[in-house]
Amino acid sequence: MVKVEIDEGSGFCFGVVTAINKAEEELTKGGTLYCLGDIVHNSREVERLKEMGLITINHDDFNHLHNAKVLLRAHGEPPETYEIARRNNIEIIDATCPVVLRLQKKIKQEYTQKDNSDKQIVIYGKTGHAEVLGLVGQTTGKAIVIEKLEEAQKLDLSKSIRLYSQTTKSLDEFQKIVEYIKEHISPEVTFEYYDTICRQVANRIPNIRKFVASHDLVFFVSGKKSSNGKMLFSECQKVNPNSHLIDSAEEIDGSLLSGASSIGVCGATSTPKWLMEEISKAIQSRLTGQ
Repeated sequence: MVKVEIDEGSGFCFGVVTAINKAEEELTKGGTLYCLGDIVHNSREVERLKEMGLITINHDDFNHLHNAKVLLRAHGEPPETYEIARRNNIEIIDATCPVVLRLQKKIKQEYTQKDNSDKQIVIYGKTGHAEVLGLVGQTTGKAIVIEKLEEAQKLDLSKSIRLYSQTTKSLDEFQKIVEYIKEHISPEVTFEYYDTICRQVANRIPNIRKFVASHDLVFFVSGKKSSNGKMLFSECQKVNPNSHLIDSAEEIDGSLLSGASSIGVCGATSTPKWLMEEISKAIQSRLTGQ
């Protein structure tokens, strides 16, 4: 008998749960609710909420919107978004994750300090990611974004640095960047770093490593746009090369099932539990149908 197990530690983080709860709550009141950007990087969940009436818009649509109600998702937004909302009489339903909100405030405080002249604010994160845009916005676009260690090597190490991290990045990578800057920065300047990685996300790495190691075949369920999904999936592959990224039951490769005695289903912080359950059921029905 083949065992199919869903990872209990996978699925939405609390920030995403809160945003979705707020959206559902507003939608039940009736009236039109817009969401600025995909509420979560998972097309199936976006589709489910669209059927409930949620309308996803981009920043260009938002700029032209007036007298409306708009949900800001967990990723957070730059100050400019709130300015536009004020000008256009837009009611904001703010679902920014509290962890992201704290980080935005930290960066803004750092940026507005008087000793600002020669200090670089550096954010370890994905360029263009919604959360990162919100963080850079706290510095009127002045913060420097680096995606990997090689980019840290291009920083001006003769100037002071304040280093922060996008909340969903890899803790290991962040620590490598910290070590590199510590070793190479000029002794005349100061370097301060703030580990602002969400522990709920960081703790998933050791948990998911343990989970995938205990199965001979793994299906990692995630939307293709999710940066957290990409990061966690690469961790799965390091531990268990027989890990496969899918975002729906249709993507299950039936040929992989033969010979597997234990199959694991896990996912990203943007993966709904109902989707992992749907995939687990699809695997079981294929196994019994073989």
